[in-house]
Parts: sequence; structure tokens; C-alpha cells
Amino acid sequence: MKKDQMTPGRRALLRGAAVFGLAVTAGCAGTDRSAKPGPAASGGAAAGGPPAARALKPSAYRLQPMAGNGQQRAPRLRPRVRRKPILRMDGQDRAMVLTFDDGPDPRYTPGILHTLRRHDVRAMFFVCGEMAVDNKDLLREMADDGHLIGNHTWTHPLLPKISRSAMREEIERTCQVVEDAVGEPPAWFRAPYGAWNRNAFQLGAELGMEPLAWTVDTLDWTEPGARTIIRRVRAGAAPGVVVLSHDAGGDRSQSVDALRTYLPELLDSGYRITVPSAHGI
Repeated sequence: MKKDQMTPGRRALLRGAAVFGLAVTAGCAGTDRSAKPGPAASGGAAAGGPPAARALKPSAYRLQPMAGNGQQRAPRLRPRVRRKPILRMDGQDRAMVLTFDDGPDPRYTPGILHTLRRHDVRAMFFVCGEMAVDNKDLLREMADDGHLIGNHTWTHPLLPKISRSAMREEIERTCQVVEDAVGEPPAWFRAPYGAWNRNAFQLGAELGMEPLAWTVDTLDWTEPGARTIIRRVRAGAAPGVVVLSHDAGGDRSQSVDALRTYLPELLDSGYRITVPSAHGI
């Protein structure tokens, strides 16, 4: 054998090293999101709802061994680091976005999914990893119905009160659970309580996600009654708004009931309930 010839085993080893190097650069995710991000707006109220009290388990976010010579996904393009979250859609005529935080919860999320499916509309679900890890079937149901799954951290902490390394673990672990369940990681991130800081914006962008807040807060986490939730959605309905509700974190039966009323009303009024495309909004 000539000195410059490589054995099949050595060629396979070099290919594996190249694949591993590509995986390390990919961050939280893989696929390229081609749409451009929309403009950010200022303001926004802090979100409600108590965080879960479970202790943070050791991180499940690990690079998985790769085998074979299958095609690898290209690294996702990183969005720019914002200073403020996106609050509403821009340039969308009579379009609204419905978002649901803190789930999935098998007691309430299926009812919301059923209503959305009945009216053939898409929504966004910002999931907490500690809820998602035991309800991956609901994540797959969301994805199968065309809904967008966003990252809402693992345990719903107040991000400005934790270290950057703890914040990274909260976000990365949730990315991994979503990717394990539906085959791709989240493209959107929402800080618990709407409490953002520079680390949250930087880490979200580094992991390929845009920061989305909201325009209309139903305050459904206070359990004000379905009629009050409906009234708040009616009052806030306008082109481009993003509505915040919850499908976990407490008794969300009022949120489920309210959606059954206000969703068909919005559609009958000419609103188009939609989701942002990739990183665009």
C-alpha cells in the first residue's frame, strides 16, 4: 500500500470527525429558516402564572452519536440579537396570532387543539420543557396540525434572576425535547413573565430563535371566568395583534371554554388567524 493511500476505516473516521464538527456549530437546531424577521416594537406587559416548583434535572441536551453516511442538515441561520421582543405582526391585513403558554397539559391542551382543528386555524404553543418531556404525543399532535411550537424554558423561571449558564440549560433542554419529539427545534422563544434581559436575547438568537411577546394579554392565569377572557379578546382584536393565553399552569378550563366562543367570532368578523412564517412575522 502506498503511503498516501488511506484504508476504508481511516476514511470513515475522517468523515465522522467532519460530521461531528458540523454538529457542534449547529447550536440548538439545524434547518435554515429563510424568512426575514419583522420589526420589534416597544412596551408590553409582564406575563402572569406561577412557575413550576420542580427541581431542574441534569441536562438532557447532548449531542447524539451519528452513524452512517446520510445527508446532514445545514446549520440554521442565526437571527440578529434584538433589544426588545417582537410584539405584533407587521404588514398583515386583519391577521391575528393566538398563542398559548406553559403547556402542554393533557387536561387542557387537547381541548384547545380540538377547537383549533375544528375551525382549521393555526396557533403557537410556547411549551415548558418539564411539561413537554412527558407529553411528547401532544407536541407531535401540534406539529401534525401545523401549529408552531415555541420555547418557554424548562421550569418557567424569572430569567433576570438566574445565571447565564442556568438560563442556557433551561433553554437548550427545552429545544432538545421539542426536536426529539417533532424532528426540528423551535424557531421562537418567549421569556417567562415577559421578563427579558440581554442574556435572554443573546442566547435565544444564538440558538436560532426570535423573541416573541404579545399585544393582548387575556390574564387568563388569574382565572377571571370565560366571559371576561372573551371580552378581553374582543376588546383587543385588531390587525397584527398577538394574543396571550395559557394551556397549563393551573385550571385552564376557562381558557378552553373561552376559545370555543371567541375564535369563531373572530373568523366571522373577517380576521385571519395565522402564525408567523419561519423567522418572519
